[in-house]
Order: sequence, then structure tokens, then C-alpha cells
Amino acid sequence: MSYDPPRPAGRLLLTPEDKDAPARVRRLRRLGLGERAEPAFDAFARRLAEVTAAPYSMVNFIDENRQFFAGLHTPDGAGSGAVLTTAVAADGGKRALGRQLSRDYGFCPHVVVRRKALVLEDVCDYPRFAGNPVVDEIGIRSYLGAPLIDRTGIALGTVCVVDVEPRPWGRAGLETIKSMAAELVAELERRENGGI
Repeated sequence: MSYDPPRPAGRLLLTPEDKDAPARVRRLRRLGLGERAEPAFDAFARRLAEVTAAPYSMVNFIDENRQFFAGLHTPDGAGSGAVLTTAVAADGGKRALGRQLSRDYGFCPHVVVRRKALVLEDVCDYPRFAGNPVVDEIGIRSYLGAPLIDRTGIALGTVCVVDVEPRPWGRAGLETIKSMAAELVAELERRENGGI
């Protein structure tokens, strides 16, 4: 997979080129995903947070321009509403975000393009990721995510967890996030076949 060259903006910001986005958007629309929050996805995100002991977790669908958190869990439980609020941003203030982010924010676009899980125990250890706006503006310090690759071979989005502190996710974390992604893909397939 290729990455776009750095953009001149005073920071290293490498959002991956996403050649599969048009096919993904068509598939998401066909499945009715990525446009609204859903209680089932919020429940899945809450369970993902519990399993990984992470304060924030998401079920994230990605189109050509944005990411949409159809499932969201935050430490205060507000994730089941419409806003993600971080505990404390790098500048000491709190940040509130809606259920969507630009593709330039965060690490899920990398996971979708790579089509592989990504483990960042401390994002500051990786120059490619340390300059991402979520680090300075939101205070994200660790990330664990896996792609949601459906039966058609399209990576629809991700399941992920993040923390404002470095986290030693290790192999156990990697296996957990991959297993949870597979579980959600199976659930999406049942849903498509009329089982949900």
C-alpha cells in the first residue's frame, strides 16, 4: 500500500491514499452503515472497552472524506450519546468531538488502507503517527485497531480502542482486537442476511 507524501503544514501528517474508498462507500450505503449511531454498535463498543480495559472504543466506518463512529464508548458513558469528550487534551483543556472525524485525524484510515491490525503502545514512538492531530488536540497516546473486512473483501472500517496514556497492548491486545473485529464482521453478515 502507498502513502501520500507529507503535506506542508508544520507537522508530519501522512494520511494514507485510499484507492478503495469509492467501493467502500457503495458497500456501506448498500448495508446502511456509517450514517447514524446505532445502539447495537454502542453496546459493542462498550463491551470492547470492557474487554480491553480501555477508556475509549469505537466502531468506525470510513468513507472518502470522513470517519463515522457508529458505535462509541467513553469513560463517562456519554459515548452512547452524540459526543466524544476526551479526559484531558495535551494543552490541559477538554475536547469534544461529534461522532465524525476527518480522514486526517486518527489512525483508523491507516488500518483500513493497510488491511491489517495496528498496535501503537505509545504513538509518540512513531514519527509517522506522532504528528497526527489527535495526539496534540485530543491527547491520544495509544491505539489498538483492526479492520472490518467483510465477505466481499472490502475493509468497511475498524474497531478500535484508544487511551490518553501509553498502553502495553502486547500480543494479547492484538489477538483480542482481531477477534473482536471478526466477531463484528460475522454480526454484520448475519444482519445482511436478515438475521438481525
